[in-house]
Amino acid sequence: MLTLKSVQAGYGRLPVLKGVSVHVRPGEVVTLIGGNGAGKSTILRTICGLLRAHKGSLEFAGQDLTLLTPERIVALGLVLVPEGRRVFRTLSVTANLELGAYTRRDRIEVRRDLEDLRRRFPMLKERAQQAAGTLSGGEQQILAMGRALMARPRLLMLDEPSMGLAPRMVTQIYEILAELKKTGTTILLVEQNARAALKVADRGYVLETGRIILDGTAAELREDPEVQRAYLGKGYREVWE
Repeated sequence: MLTLKSVQAGYGRLPVLKGVSVHVRPGEVVTLIGGNGAGKSTILRTICGLLRAHKGSLEFAGQDLTLLTPERIVALGLVLVPEGRRVFRTLSVTANLELGAYTRRDRIEVRRDLEDLRRRFPMLKERAQQAAGTLSGGEQQILAMGRALMARPRLLMLDEPSMGLAPRMVTQIYEILAELKKTGTTILLVEQNARAALKVADRGYVLETGRIILDGTAAELREDPEVQRAYLGKGYREVWE
């Protein structure tokens, strides 16, 4: 579904990605893990067209992304839940969700999707008229994910969904991701929380300083000594039991 080949990108003259190759198959959950500054978020920004690749190729469902605008990329079905949620703080929960469907013209189906989200996530119905900025961080993350789902994404990208959340909310967010996985949603997940990410993912890539240094199935990465040392820490096995 998504293929990046030898992609180089950065900010101005500052190179960040140094020949990154990644692929995501339909129905997969793929995670990108690594420390701060590794280039994880830069990959998502390049896929979304917010940054232009200096070299390499990006294709989605056989279509070249390198010259498309962010708006056109969203219309293809590539939808990002950004780091920090980025909800429209002064607008209501419902207005935020409706804005997620701004590229769609099937208004009856939009209303059905809105009702379906409210059934799946009761908080979205209970807080329907509440300003998004008054929600907790975890509630804002659920809202941001719901807003993205309103676009009916073919590929859902999430940038650090657990950042800054209490452990209880991290568990809830990953329960939602596990449920989306069961429904066949294709997901590209950027995380520093390697424990949580590798629990839900099918495959993963490990980045350091703009390069892929390791890739494999989630099980393979969990058992890799370097991943254990750098990202999982002592007692990591408890997470998988």
